[in-house]
Amino acid sequence: MKSYFAGGCFWCVTPIYKIYGVDSVVCGYSGGEEPNPTYEDVKAQRTGHRETIELTYDDNNVSYEKLLEIYLANVDPFDSEGQFIDKGFSYTLAIYYKNESERKLAEQRIAQLEAESGKKVQIALEPFKSFYPAEEEHQDYYLKNPEAFEKEMKESGRI
Repeated sequence: MKSYFAGGCFWCVTPIYKIYGVDSVVCGYSGGEEPNPTYEDVKAQRTGHRETIELTYDDNNVSYEKLLEIYLANVDPFDSEGQFIDKGFSYTLAIYYKNESERKLAEQRIAQLEAESGKKVQIALEPFKSFYPAEEEHQDYYLKNPEAFEKEMKESGRI
């Protein structure tokens, strides 16, 4: 199965899912209309895409509900401007659902979070349209550039 989440900087959210049994995490772009966007254009807010991760998983090993739980635990769901130090539309949050079951589960979890916090959740819930993998240097960034990744995590305020 595949699921799609925009969680701000895609480098920062990639390794978390591998801990929980997701088979693969691909960094890329989703939500916009422009085909084959580049990192530079997405980061410069020229495409309408968000930095997004594509999760490939076996639902016998990890459920969609668990993926939602992991997602919400690793983002600031109340920030409408982006995530941590990364600001702009391409860093805003979105859950791209592929079917009614995913939509309903995401809606329920968002409503629960709003009820618990008393705050408005700033996560777009949109039907999945397309996904474009990011350039190779962005895939598994945390493995290829561990020092730069650690610096990004600290400076961003994620850790």
